[in-house]
Amino acid sequence: MTEPKKQLRRIAPSFVALGPSGVSIRDRLKHLTPEDEKVLRLLGAHLGSLASKDLKTRCADGMEHSTDTWAARKRELTALSSSRWAGSITKATRDQWALARRGQAAHLQNLEAGIKTVAHRLSLPIGEKGTKRAPGGYRSQNEWFQKTRRLHLLEDRTDAVRADREAGRVRVARGGKRLLNTRHNLGKAQLTEPEWRQRWETSRWFLQADGESGKRYGNETIRITPDGEVSIKLPAPLAGLANSKHGRYVLTARVSFPHRGTEWADRVEANRAVAYRIHYDTARGRWYVDASWTFPVTQTIPMETALAHGVVGVDTNADHLAAWRLDTHGNPTGQPRRFWFDLSGTAEHHDAQVRHALSRLLSWAKTCGVAAIAVEDLDFQAEKTREKHGRKRRFRQLISGMPTGKLRARLTSMADATGIAIIAVDPAYTSMWGARHWQKPMAGPTRKTSRHDAASIAIGRRAQGHPIRRRTTPPRNDQSDRYGHRSVQADRRGLGREGTRRPVTDRGQEPPARTGRKQGTRATSASKTVRDARSDRQWVQDSLLLTD
Repeated sequence: MTEPKKQLRRIAPSFVALGPSGVSIRDRLKHLTPEDEKVLRLLGAHLGSLASKDLKTRCADGMEHSTDTWAARKRELTALSSSRWAGSITKATRDQWALARRGQAAHLQNLEAGIKTVAHRLSLPIGEKGTKRAPGGYRSQNEWFQKTRRLHLLEDRTDAVRADREAGRVRVARGGKRLLNTRHNLGKAQLTEPEWRQRWETSRWFLQADGESGKRYGNETIRITPDGEVSIKLPAPLAGLANSKHGRYVLTARVSFPHRGTEWADRVEANRAVAYRIHYDTARGRWYVDASWTFPVTQTIPMETALAHGVVGVDTNADHLAAWRLDTHGNPTGQPRRFWFDLSGTAEHHDAQVRHALSRLLSWAKTCGVAAIAVEDLDFQAEKTREKHGRKRRFRQLISGMPTGKLRARLTSMADATGIAIIAVDPAYTSMWGARHWQKPMAGPTRKTSRHDAASIAIGRRAQGHPIRRRTTPPRNDQSDRYGHRSVQADRRGLGREGTRRPVTDRGQEPPARTGRKQGTRATSASKTVRDARSDRQWVQDSLLLTD
């Protein structure tokens, strides 16, 4: 008895991704005097302590939070700082609490998925093989017993997290849990206790202010003039350190913002809102200032306009991007390209490698003349569970190491500046079908096509609306067009491109009108088409052999 045919999941339609909704630029605060650094440290420590207390109060309120409690917290902070500093602190507290709630929901969802997978595998006989859609039973009795204990542990954790979520409790550490846990592993982190203490205190400082439209230079708290002068409104306890009017402190450093400095200057001169954040890099011993602002989301162009000149299909992998250019009919043209990156090392190194790879990809796409890049809408959140892949630790590390979220966010923002649209496609079966239909046909004596190159073709064709399967072959018993147009790949408007090639001497003339009788006969049987191998190796046809 034959097995029932596997049902394929529904393929989601492709769409043009939205552009960025904001921008952030950075510049270094150079030539600061010791007095400037002293004021910045005191200001950051004072506001950081206020932010920690406010976050503690907000977490204690839980789900009982309201606009009245928010206003009460802001009034308390205003007496110790200023109304604008209090507004920035309470807004940052709200965002941090909301982020913790989203992380809590994702953690609960991950635990429930793990419980479901373990319970399913425990219900199967030991040694039963799994399928592509569901894992099988455990391999041994010992492993089955260990997973029963694992199931009880996951259920206890799930109950605790669910109770916290229903009560509105979140667990947040200002400065980050990773840095907090590093305190117990200073030897492994190659840090001394004073060095760790400096990083911990610096990460808990608060030196950021939200912008205000209509105010002078877009921000009353941290103000940067178009010529680069930086002045800070000091809170009431530190007003004695001011060196300018109205309780402000002017730094000796000048800011220029080399990247997108013209856009920033236009906003500042027009008194439009710009948010600033000052922070200290303990590893380099440098001070930096970030400027950020938002703008309306760029309206996406129609799919037909984006695909008017073809598309570049991109397959995302753990160490490179495989790309191939496709014309308007879905045919791969030219040679495949690969853009490598190395994700080992620090987070800064990861970010630099991803930016460099995307920059080369966008530059190559512009030279190709296309206006769209097709990428997979990947999401591995449900694929990273330990219970699903079991002993496949390296595979889980491979999936976790792929920068899908960071790459997608950076690609959309970088492509918006170059005028290239990003088309997100469903990643279902692209690697499998691409390898089946395109890997072998696109290989040649001097070119070896990989599975990832074939997947990039499948991604580009899905973005264009073409089927991933290659063009159908003509009937074996008749190589003519008796059964209709022989290609499902070509555009309907180009049906003639698959017809019989006209003679060389007749290409500049109009074809004769069709009547009931034959107008003429092509003497193809009598033609003496020869190939001069020792000359220019071109096909030559004698014009005298055409008869009426």
